[in-house]
Amino acid sequence: MSSQDLSAMSMLDLFRMEAENHCATLSDNLLVLENNPGDADALASLMRAAHSLKGAARIVDLAALVSLTHAMEDIFVAAQDGRLTLDADAIDLLFAGVDLLGETATVTGEELPDWLEQQRYKVEQLEENYRKLASTGTAAREAEETAAGPESPAHPEAAPAEQDENAPADLSAMSMMDLFRQEVEGHSQALSDNLLLLEQDASSQEAMVALMRAAHSIKGAARIVNLDPVVNLAHALEDLFVAGQEGRMVPDSETIDRLLAGVDLLAELARQDDAGQQQWLDDNLQTMADLARAYREAAADRNNGSRGGSSPAAPAPAAQPVATASKKPTVVPETRAPDQSLRISAEGLNRLMGLAGEVQVEARWLPTFALKMLQLKHRQDKIYRLLNNHLDTLYFGGHAALPEENNVRSLLRGMDDCRKLVNECLVEIEDHARRSTEISHHLHQEVIANRMRPFSDWTRGFPRMVRDLARELGKQVQFEIIGADTLVDRDILDTIESPLNHLIRNALDHGIESPEERRQAGKPEKALLRLEARHSAGMLNIVVSDDGRGVDLEKLRRTIIARKMIAEEMARELNESELLEFLFLPNFSTRDQVSKISGRGVGLDVVHSAVHEVRGIIRTTTGAGRGTTFEMQLPLTLSVTRSLLVEISGEDYAFPLVAIDHVLKLRPENVREVEGRQYVTFNQERIGLISARQVLEKDEKSEPDPEGHMPVLVLSDRHNRYGLIVDSFIGIRDLVVHSLDRRLQKIQDINAAAILEDGTPVLIVDVEDMVRSIDHLISGNRIQRIDQEEQVVGSRRKRILVVDDSITVREVERKMLSGRGYDVRVAVDGQDGWNTLRKEPFDLLITDVDMPRMDGIELVTTIRGNKEFQMLPIIIVSYKDRQEDRNRGLEAGADYYLTKGSFQDETLVRAVEELIGGPEPD
Repeated sequence: MSSQDLSAMSMLDLFRMEAENHCATLSDNLLVLENNPGDADALASLMRAAHSLKGAARIVDLAALVSLTHAMEDIFVAAQDGRLTLDADAIDLLFAGVDLLGETATVTGEELPDWLEQQRYKVEQLEENYRKLASTGTAAREAEETAAGPESPAHPEAAPAEQDENAPADLSAMSMMDLFRQEVEGHSQALSDNLLLLEQDASSQEAMVALMRAAHSIKGAARIVNLDPVVNLAHALEDLFVAGQEGRMVPDSETIDRLLAGVDLLAELARQDDAGQQQWLDDNLQTMADLARAYREAAADRNNGSRGGSSPAAPAPAAQPVATASKKPTVVPETRAPDQSLRISAEGLNRLMGLAGEVQVEARWLPTFALKMLQLKHRQDKIYRLLNNHLDTLYFGGHAALPEENNVRSLLRGMDDCRKLVNECLVEIEDHARRSTEISHHLHQEVIANRMRPFSDWTRGFPRMVRDLARELGKQVQFEIIGADTLVDRDILDTIESPLNHLIRNALDHGIESPEERRQAGKPEKALLRLEARHSAGMLNIVVSDDGRGVDLEKLRRTIIARKMIAEEMARELNESELLEFLFLPNFSTRDQVSKISGRGVGLDVVHSAVHEVRGIIRTTTGAGRGTTFEMQLPLTLSVTRSLLVEISGEDYAFPLVAIDHVLKLRPENVREVEGRQYVTFNQERIGLISARQVLEKDEKSEPDPEGHMPVLVLSDRHNRYGLIVDSFIGIRDLVVHSLDRRLQKIQDINAAAILEDGTPVLIVDVEDMVRSIDHLISGNRIQRIDQEEQVVGSRRKRILVVDDSITVREVERKMLSGRGYDVRVAVDGQDGWNTLRKEPFDLLITDVDMPRMDGIELVTTIRGNKEFQMLPIIIVSYKDRQEDRNRGLEAGADYYLTKGSFQDETLVRAVEELIGGPEPD
């Protein structure tokens, strides 16, 4: 019995897979048939799919599905014979059966019989309707098949139908309702997208056809689940779209608004669950009725206006879609062969990605092995030549053959055989290595491709959002999406979808002017807002740009001063890039009043954090009256990083290409020095130089470059740029990223690891972290000379660690305290501060509260929980000045809680002196 059960389960799983494929065929060809009722190819495909499903159901003994698919097959045969014309209602009915069959693919094999028993009532109802539909032309065939075939046995479980009828019916309704809501969700998105297209081009027949088809599909689906108010609303929508198709209605913005209101209502219905749906329907019954009446009146008005006294009554639903669709019979997407798909979990795909990476690593081993074989061949050749020379020596003088000579000749023959064998093996290995590398590369690329989705999957809601928000703000905006088909790693887009939303809303509210302002500025009244995605140099670039007013730098400067973020004198000296940096600070906004769009101080800091999370960078440019551009440069996938391998102190390190500005090879005479700092001039910019060995604390030196060049990587964050001197460049590699063990926590300057083709592990550098490490070395005046490698260390003064994610605030505090004689180091967030604190001794810590990775409260709590730092004085300096915030900081263990207004007077300095005294050692 166990064997039979396992066999049955296996066959049921095969049936589910086959049902999924055939249902896709049925669905696609029913859509074709709706546009062209006489399409012979579509009817043939439908008949074959139903027949195949019938046979598959018979094999696994699913009698209910055998009967259902038999009835479907009869309908298609009748249509093929010309005895039946499938109108819209008939196709709706057939779609209900296809949906039910498709649902079998989502039920596990072992649960399928029980699930069918629950759906028995629905199956029987559909079968009865199909028999009635086909009876006009298939009575003889049906009688013949019923008499001969095993599809119609009176199975015992069908007898007590009255006993269990109620419960299965309820379950069936719930299941169909889920399918209905899912279908409405998809069609409402299609309605929204095409209404936006129609608003841009009122004459678009393609948009009208798509709108009519979506409304018609919703109407049919609602009729199946007996939701008459939704049927009424969708029918009214369909009538209006038909009027548009026939040229009797040209939609204006007001009409589009009313139509979108109905679409929003349908989309809201799709988001309901079984428990709340009925209450929602009751609450919105009148609204749906009012909208349906308005749509019908609009269709009737346009009808009367164009045809005089013609009746405003809506066309019959059965004939309407067919008649209108026949005017444009060629719809390419519907005749295309469908892609077969298979569901796979994200975790499973990640494991597959890891295995593909391992296969690629193993495949790269073969060329290395082939090289070793080649070296072996060369050594054998050398031995062969030595033996030949030895034989010539023995034979010199024409003496008779000696035993040694015979031995040498025997060795030569053996060596010659070995050489031939090695040559053959070498050729085979090289061929195998080439094929293996190609296959592993294709496997790796295919797995990566399966993680990718079109950019449009995440942007479908943006056109509607832009349209609605622009109307709310009284602005005219042309929104363009460029590169909608660009493939993007789903993990990356999931992370930055919300930040993209922030950038677009920010551009609409802050950047784009009103029509009157644009007219006065000599611009078109309609602004241009563009979202672009493209692949460039192995990276993904996402750009949000507008042609609005740009960022008012002087207003931004005044806001910074008014909020007492820095001293006024320092604010006057900030350049454009430094000013724009304030836009990315938490809780920063240039708006004085809070609205549902602006003024909350939430947005660009979220964008920056999200971009950094996926190992990307964001750049901002602006021009007065020309607009603002935000450009995000992101990796194509989080699983693979394209990196430059370098050697530092005999070890290999990988630097992601996205984080490298330039690669240079310098001559020693190109290095200049000013005030003890070495630099090189590149593109009219002075770039400070530092040795990678010093940053990574490596003592071992490598062999100098034979040509006397210094390999340099130019690295930067948003403010500083440095030249990192390495020992040598190795080459560019696509590395499969391996996360480090969480128990290691954050390793300074290191982000992840990878494995090279020869199996050697390599560390992937966290470039942003490394730039911060260079900042620490510079602020501590500890940069070593490149030629002498002598460390310059200042006299021991009291040391203060400043932790703040704002570079401006860090610099203000550093300069203020350094001016008093203290030795000040900086860290960019709580995690960086904690790493620095454990590495170097400090007399005082000053920290902000709101920071990424680890906030100030968490940092203080962590410090106080460590015995080594329990007595370390701590000052919190924050924008938050509420009493509850102050209490929270002091309870965490801070000695002082100050606001950033303390920069304006001596409050911060006095607090420092009170806690640790003056800068000189006690």
